Amino acid sequence: MPEDNVSATLTVAVPVARVFAVLADPATHPAIDGTGWVQEAVDRAPLTEAGQVFRMDMYHPNHPNGGYQVANKVHVLDPPRTVGWLTGQEKDDGQLEFGGWIWRYDLAPLGPSETAVTLTYDWSAVPQSIREHIPFPPFGPEHLTNSLRHLAELAASAARA
Repeated sequence: MPEDNVSATLTVAVPVARVFAVLADPATHPAIDGTGWVQEAVDRAPLTEAGQVFRMDMYHPNHPNGGYQVANKVHVLDPPRTVGWLTGQEKDDGQLEFGGWIWRYDLAPLGPSETAVTLTYDWSAVPQSIREHIPFPPFGPEHLTNSLRHLAELAASAARA
């Protein structure tokens, strides 16, 4: 039986705290994204606690509306080691509904100026009713590697600033 998650790891020449700071800033997420689907942070406050919700404007050509918005709920936040969130949407009644997939970054310092970053996309909690309409994962394996490369570039440029 295939696993319901994919992950990739990249070592970046940036201290762990700097990498974490980039990830905790929703405004950087469009530049990190390896698919081009993430357009803009609606909620720009830094991620500071589990349970925090941050919304992102998205675009996907196969989405019925093209442009749409997701609501992400931080489910793990352990600075500067881990940040992860569930992705969902706001229903017409204002309640949040999550699809069962999780994005998670795990950071491991490899010394004072180097960090191993693992990005995991986990869809193990996606119900069959959603799997009938969306193939999982909804992107190729290069997406995770591209995202990690973008993160490395952002964190390195932020460290130089």
